[in-house]
Amino acid sequence: MIYGKDDVLRKKAKPVAKIDERILELLDDMAETMRHADGVGLAAPQVGILRRVVVIDVGEGLIELINPEIVEASGQQRGAEGCLSIPGVRGEVIRPERVKVKALNRKGESIEITGTGLLARALCHEIDHLDGILFIDKVVPGTLVEG
Repeated sequence: MIYGKDDVLRKKAKPVAKIDERILELLDDMAETMRHADGVGLAAPQVGILRRVVVIDVGEGLIELINPEIVEASGQQRGAEGCLSIPGVRGEVIRPERVKVKALNRKGESIEITGTGLLARALCHEIDHLDGILFIDKVVPGTLVEG
C-alpha cells in the first residue's frame, strides 16, 4: 500500500486470534515482498491486511512476529528512516536505542526479542504501522527529504 492511495495504513490492525494457513502464507508472502523491495521490515497493513503481523530482516536473518508488543524501551537514537509505503521520502526519527518485544512465532509459541540499534528502530517502525502510525508522524522537524 502506498500512503495516500488507501487509508488502511492509518487504521489499527487487529490481533491474530488463530495462527492458521492464511497467517503462515501471509508471513511467507510478506518476507518475499520485503526482500523484493530491499526493505528491512514490513507490516501486514502495508500489504492491505489489518492484522498484527510483522516481518523484519536487518541482515541477521528473518524475524517473524505475530501480535508483537513492546514491553521495554530504553535509551535514545536518532537516525534516518524511510518506508516502503512512502517511496522516495526520508527523515530523521528519534527512537529508543533498545527495545524488548513479546510476540508469537509462526508456531504460536511466545517469544521475546531484544533489539538495539537498527533492529530496535525496525521493531518500533513496524509495530507503529500496526497502530496506524507512520514514520512521517515522528520526523524531527526540518529533516524530511523527498527524492
